[in-house]
Amino acid sequence: MIRIGIDLGGTKIEAATMDSAGNIQSRKRISTPASYQGMVNALTGLVGELQPQAAETCPVGVGHPGSEDRDSGLIRGANSTWLNGRSLRADLSAALEREVRLSNDANCFALSEAIDGSGAGAASVFGVILGTGVGGGMVVDGQLLAGAQGIAGEWGHNPLPWLLPDEFPGPDCWCGQSGCIETWLSGPGIAADRYGRTGETMTPSEILAHPEEFDRYASRLARALAHVVNLLDPEVIVLGGGVSNTPGLAEAVESALPRHVFNDRVTTLVRRHLHGDSSGVRGAAWLWPAN
Repeated sequence: MIRIGIDLGGTKIEAATMDSAGNIQSRKRISTPASYQGMVNALTGLVGELQPQAAETCPVGVGHPGSEDRDSGLIRGANSTWLNGRSLRADLSAALEREVRLSNDANCFALSEAIDGSGAGAASVFGVILGTGVGGGMVVDGQLLAGAQGIAGEWGHNPLPWLLPDEFPGPDCWCGQSGCIETWLSGPGIAADRYGRTGETMTPSEILAHPEEFDRYASRLARALAHVVNLLDPEVIVLGGGVSNTPGLAEAVESALPRHVFNDRVTTLVRRHLHGDSSGVRGAAWLWPAN
């Protein structure tokens, strides 16, 4: 079965066709329109362009920021704020004249890496996004764990644990709390932390190239992920997003985890993503499992 996966981002939209073996057949990327209706029209156009290349009416999966309220069907908590309060599933299904499946973009990343990425073969995989924001998704036996509210995996808005003296009380977060993991581990969080201590404006990659900054970040990431291990005990944690490309980060975090996990040994593996930027569209397509 050929399915279409769409990765809906704040600045770009990527769509791809994928077969049942996980092979990408075609793909197209466009800039995200400035309005909600413009986005719906753009997605309809993308599906129309990709559809003729398949011999069947393709099911469509969409990865998006935020989460869908199960009762109202409205999107909430999206940093692309023009999505919030919108009936994305209903509007796309009506425009495309077929059922559309939706999931959070971090869930799509996790699903992609669990099925045939760096977590392939593991019974439980936690996928981590370390980019402009911080998010996550949990896959158990090849199925997404959505949770009662549809927010499973939103570890970025828990507080960073085991704060050091110079970390208390933590930066203010856009969610209204302070000290959230996202404020420490996101790309903007890394830059803000460096600026606050040194007055220097640097990119996250420039900052993490300094050994002391790398060690500081790896310690924070290990502490944050130790909570995930204590709660969910995944076999594999897969790191994604731009920050995850930092050389040696996955290995450093895996080494540091045992200092914080409540067990005498830790077998959880920490791995860098396999599919990279393609995980968004791949995971969206995998919302329709292979037949």
